[in-house]
Amino acid sequence: MSTAFTEEVVEAIKRHMNDDHAGDALLIVRALGDRPGAGSAVTSDVDAEAITFTIDGGERVRVPWGETLTERAQVRKAVVRLYREACARLGVQARGEHQD
Repeated sequence: MSTAFTEEVVEAIKRHMNDDHAGDALLIVRALGDRPGAGSAVTSDVDAEAITFTIDGGERVRVPWGETLTERAQVRKAVVRLYREACARLGVQARGEHQD
């Protein structure tokens, strides 16, 4: 596991994800973490290679970014990309996207 972020940065990212994007995390886990039956997902770790969720109170699921992140600013873009990919796989309309 590669560590590109300080503990304070990781804690801030986890807090933001868990406070503001819990539903997005669940979609990512269901689609990209191969856990379609997951009922809950909490962001439990973030590093340069992946974001890790704890689902249904125990199992940890790592979802790779698809690239190595080196800066905090990259995390937002990477999460948005994972969210949109998860929505596409699940057939869910992503926020901010209009159907034609």
